[in-house]
Amino acid sequence: MAKGLDPEFLEQLKSKNDIVDVIGGYVPLEKKGANYWACCPFHHEKTPSFSVNSVDQYYHCFGCGASGDVITFVREIESVDFMDAVKILAERAKIPVPEGDTDTEKTAERKRKRDEILKILRVSAHFYLDNLNSGKADAHIQYILDRKIAAPVVRKFGLGASLDFYGLPRFLEKKGFRREDIIDSGVVNVSEKNGALTDAQAGRLIFPVINAFGDVIAFGGRLLEKADFAKYKNTRETLVFNKSKVLYNINLIKKQKQAQGLKDLIVVEGYMDTISLYQAGFTNVVASMGTALTKDQARLAKRYCEHVLISYDGDFAGQKGAIRGLEILRDEQLDVKVVPLPDGLDPDDVIKRQGAEGYRRCLDAAMPLIDFKLKAAEHGYDLSKTEDKRSYIADALKIIAGAESASVREDLLKQLRDRTGTTYESLRRDLENTPADEETQEEEPRMREDGADREVKACRFILASVLFGAKYAKNFDLSGVIFDNPVHNTIADYIKDRQKKGETVRASALFDILDENTPELSEILDLSLGETLEGEGAARYFEDCVRTLECIRIRKEIARLSALCDAETDLQKKKEITRQVLALAVQLKNFNTGGGKIK
Repeated sequence: MAKGLDPEFLEQLKSKNDIVDVIGGYVPLEKKGANYWACCPFHHEKTPSFSVNSVDQYYHCFGCGASGDVITFVREIESVDFMDAVKILAERAKIPVPEGDTDTEKTAERKRKRDEILKILRVSAHFYLDNLNSGKADAHIQYILDRKIAAPVVRKFGLGASLDFYGLPRFLEKKGFRREDIIDSGVVNVSEKNGALTDAQAGRLIFPVINAFGDVIAFGGRLLEKADFAKYKNTRETLVFNKSKVLYNINLIKKQKQAQGLKDLIVVEGYMDTISLYQAGFTNVVASMGTALTKDQARLAKRYCEHVLISYDGDFAGQKGAIRGLEILRDEQLDVKVVPLPDGLDPDDVIKRQGAEGYRRCLDAAMPLIDFKLKAAEHGYDLSKTEDKRSYIADALKIIAGAESASVREDLLKQLRDRTGTTYESLRRDLENTPADEETQEEEPRMREDGADREVKACRFILASVLFGAKYAKNFDLSGVIFDNPVHNTIADYIKDRQKKGETVRASALFDILDENTPELSEILDLSLGETLEGEGAARYFEDCVRTLECIRIRKEIARLSALCDAETDLQKKKEITRQVLALAVQLKNFNTGGGKIK
C-alpha cells in the first residue's frame, strides 16, 4: 500500500523498475508461457511456484501466498520498511524521491528524526574509532591484543573505544545535534538527578552494529575489567534499532553473498564469537546478540542462505538456546543443524584452544535437531546410577517418538541402546507406549488451509474471473453481486470504477489499495494459476457461482422478511410481506433448478 507518497511518483518509480529485472537480480527467473517462474525466495521449495507477471507487474507465490508489486518485493527481500524500499528503487532508477511528498507533518518529522538518528550514530562510530587510535585507549588496545584480534579485523568491524562518561555527549552537542535527537539515538543515558547526558557505553570497547545497508544502527559495548554488571551491553532500542530484527555482521554477509555466494550461514551468540570465527576464516558468520533467536532474525537469515548452522555455547544454557533457535529456523523452512561444542566452551574458546581445524571438526559434526535433543537430554543425569538412567531413558523415548520416520526412530533407538546398555527390543517395546514430546514432533509441511464455505469460494472465483479477464466474464456487471467480505467489496469497487472509466483492470493496482499480506487477496490471486479460469468448465462454474450468490441473497431476504412478518401486527401489511416471501420462494426454486438467469 502507498504510504502517503504522490501516486504519480510511485507510478513513475514502478515504470522505471521493471519487476522482472528487479526480481531477476535476486533469484534466477525462467520464462514459461506469459509469466516468469522461480523457486520462492520467501519459503523453502524444490519445485518453482513463484510467478512473476511481467504484463501486470506483480508477483505471487502459489505455495506460500506471498504476493505484491516491485516495492513490496524489495521491502521483503531486503527486510526494510516501505520508505527504504522506495529509496532503493529510486536510486536504482536514478530518480529523486520528491521532497514534501509525505502527506502529514508527523510522517515528515519521523523521516527527519530517523535520518538524524542515523547521522548521530555514524558520527558516534567515528568518534569511538578516533578514541581507539588517540593513544589514550591503552586498556582497550590491551584487550584487543589479549584477544589476538588482528588490526585488519579491527578495522573491518569498526571497533572503537569509549574513554569516559561525558566525552561523547559533549562531542555531539558541539556538532550541533539537538539534545532530544541525541537522547533518541540511544547513545546516551539521562541522569535522573540533574538531567545530564552520559555515554551509555562509558569505558567499554565498542562494537558498532551495522545493518545490511551499511548504516550504523546501534552499539554493543564490552567491559574491560570485572564488575557486578553485565560484561556486554547493547544500546537501547530506538527508531532504527530493534535487537530482535538484527543480526550482527549482516552487512559483511550481504557483501559476501553478492561477491561469491553463500553455501551456509553460521549463527553464534555474541560479538567476539563472530569476530573470532571471521578472523579464523569462517566469514559466513552472524550473531543473534543473545541466545533467544527470533522469527524476524530467522527471516533475515533466510534472505541470504537456506542452510544454517547454530553454534551456541557448549554449556547447558547454550544448548537450550540452540534447540529453541533451531526450531524457529526450521519453522521458517530453513535447513538447519546444531554444531556441538565441547562442554563449557564457546566458538571463540574453541578457536583459541584448537584453532580453525578444531572448529572445522565441530562443524563437520553438526547434527539435526532431534539428534541434538537426544544428546542434550542427557544433561544432569548420571547414567551410572539406575534411577538417573531410567529417567533419562523415559525422556529420550519421548524425543524419539517424535521422529519423522521409522528409520530415524530405529537409528535413534540404537544410539540409546549403546548409551545406556539397555536391549534394543525392550526399548522398542517401551517406545510403542510412549507419546511423542509435543515440542519434538516433526510438523507436517505447512499448507494454507482453505476452510472457506461455498459463498466465499463463489465470491473469489467471480472476482478472479473478472479481474483476470476471463472471456465468459468479459461483460459481467459486478453491481448485481452483493459481497459481505470487505476485501471482496474493495476489489469489486476497484473493478467497477475502472470499468466505468473505460480503463484497463490490473491486478497489480490492488497492492496500492490493499495490504499485500491480505489472505483473501492471496486466495484470489491463486486462481490465476494455469487454466483454472479457462475453458467451458470454468464458464459453467462461473455461472454456478453467480447462481449460488443469488440464491444466498434470496434466502437472506426471505429470512429478513419472515422475521418482519412475525413481528408485524397489521394484517394488511402482514399479507403484503407474505406475498413478497412467496415470490422470492418461487424465484429461489427457479435458481435451484437451473432456471434463473445469469446477469
